[in-house]
Order: sequence, then structure tokens, then C-alpha cells
Amino acid sequence: MSVAFRRESDDEHMEPKFELPIPPGPNWVTARGLALTQGRVAALEAADLSGLDEDAVKKHRRELRYWRTRLATAQAQPAPQGEEVAFGSRVTISLNGQERRIDIVGDDEADPHAGRIAFSAPLARAVMGAWPDENVDFAGKDGAITVLAVEAIPQGE
Repeated sequence: MSVAFRRESDDEHMEPKFELPIPPGPNWVTARGLALTQGRVAALEAADLSGLDEDAVKKHRRELRYWRTRLATAQAQPAPQGEEVAFGSRVTISLNGQERRIDIVGDDEADPHAGRIAFSAPLARAVMGAWPDENVDFAGKDGAITVLAVEAIPQGE
């Protein structure tokens, strides 16, 4: 029989399910980020999977594998000392004439709308290593960012 007349199963046309992508590089976390990761793993492990269909169970297990991996590879970083911008810093900057405050955190803790950006983000990479009153280049513009103030992210935030 010709292949042209063969009935293909519906599974052949489905999108394959891959593991959740792990961000490249080290898995640096703040104390808050470590607590969030531990809480996420605990919540996923405690979830009742009875009553869920097979796809939902697979999705849940895939998410649990991701968070367990992130917890196992987490490298808690000490709070930064001094005024140099580093991982765990709360930085007040002036960018394009607008003042903005950002916290430099781990990849899984990042929430740009809340002002928490990953240390691997371009903006964080641009200001890391800078000091207050220093101008740094960003997005191809010389001195686009002025670092106004630097402090450690307060505990519990």
C-alpha cells in the first residue's frame, strides 16, 4: 500500500513536549529567591494530582522537575557590601532622564514590573561594577545611565 493512503495518527502532528528551559550560567539566588524556590518545590510536591488528566499531570511533573533542579543548583549569594553595584543590590539610576529603582536578583526571582531584574539582563550587566555618581554605557549610548544610589536589598523584600 502506498504511503499516501496510510492514516497517520493524531499524535504524529502534536507539538513535542520539552523540559522547561534552564537559564544558562550560574543559578545565583538571594535569600528571598532561595525561600521562593523552596516554597515552590514544597507546594508542587504537596499538590494533589488525583482528578487531573494525563496532560495536566505531565505538565505538573515537568514543572516540579524544573523547580527541583533550580533548588539543587541554587547558589545563595551573600548580601553585597559597600556601594559598588553587585548581585543583590538595590540601585537607583537615571535612564533617559527618568529615575528608576531596580533590584538585581536571580533569574527565577526576576519580575521587571516589580523592579526586580535578573543579573543576566542587559540593564543589570550594564550597571554591575558601577559606583554612585558614575555614568555607564547602555544600548550603544555613552553614559546613558547614571547610578544615583546603591544599597543592599533589605531583608524580607
